[in-house]
Amino acid sequence: MIDRYHLRYFLAVIDAGNFSRAAAACNVSQPTLSVGIARLEASLGRTLFNRTNRRVALTDAGAGLLAHARAIEAGFAAAERDVAGAGAAPLLRLGVLTTIPHAWIERWLAARTGDRVEIVEGNERDLRARLARGRIDVALTILREGDDRGAGQHLLTEGYSLAIGASHPLADRAVLRAEEVAHEAMIVRRHCEMLSETSRFFTARGVRPFFTARTTSDDSALSHVRARLGITVMPDGFHAAGVMRVPLEDFDATRDIGLVFASHMPPDPLLLVAFRERLAG
Repeated sequence: MIDRYHLRYFLAVIDAGNFSRAAAACNVSQPTLSVGIARLEASLGRTLFNRTNRRVALTDAGAGLLAHARAIEAGFAAAERDVAGAGAAPLLRLGVLTTIPHAWIERWLAARTGDRVEIVEGNERDLRARLARGRIDVALTILREGDDRGAGQHLLTEGYSLAIGASHPLADRAVLRAEEVAHEAMIVRRHCEMLSETSRFFTARGVRPFFTARTTSDDSALSHVRARLGITVMPDGFHAAGVMRVPLEDFDATRDIGLVFASHMPPDPLLLVAFRERLAG
């Protein structure tokens, strides 16, 4: 017999890419998850994963099980929502990318009327996994090539630029070349989706700065910039008192921000309009 937790472990391995991350996502130890996968394989009489030291790949049997497992887990999640929400106002479970400016969410929350909302923050991989499992209804995140046109709704496209303390001598510049900041201390936003590209951009121009801080918090990064601990590259949507945004010459990276809806959640035109208004504000 297949238990639900067997399917959850199976999907977690696929979404996380390996057994250790899958175990962490399921809040169990890796041996526990491995035993669960082994029991699932034993009950089906098929090997579901090809395991190597570096990666985990689906076998043909695993690929065949995948669509059924997604549908079963989505059905469980829908049943849980229906029972838990009986007699209560509808609940919108919104996933928010960690590199989304908090001001955008604050403006949207302040304007909503009566809806119950649950906010779940995460990186791209985490939010996509939660969408696939029906654990959230919609995610405010980066749209990627290949996103379904019905499920992924575009909100805005923004670029990246330098965040510089307002009292910094370079803060009033219209644009800066990489070479001009070669001797400036920099702050690393370790959670940034463009971190590798940004590093390659500076390295290609001979810029190897001293890093004064490494953070996974954009609020901390802005605070450090304001105090002139260093400068950093951030999406253009981030603004704060005491921080100036200056374009970086030839750094043309952009990101498309949108709402990605789970399969059980039809795209909501009113939600799209509300976010477009708040993001533009």
